Amino acid sequence: MEDRWLSVDEIATYLGIKRDTVYKWIADKRMPAHKVGRLWKFRKEEVDEWVRQDKAADKQRESTEE
Repeated sequence: MEDRWLSVDEIATYLGIKRDTVYKWIADKRMPAHKVGRLWKFRKEEVDEWVRQDKAADKQRESTEE
């Protein structure tokens, strides 16, 4: 089993989003990320669970309800 940390570019490609969106989700939606020095790193399993819990859509829903 592959158990490695993914970079911002890799997680953006994996999710099919832009890297700017990754940084927004880290700040605004508490996307699971770990800072290693100056770099953000991700565990694919943590991000998968976060997406499954529909956390990526939470803020979007909140802003449309206002």
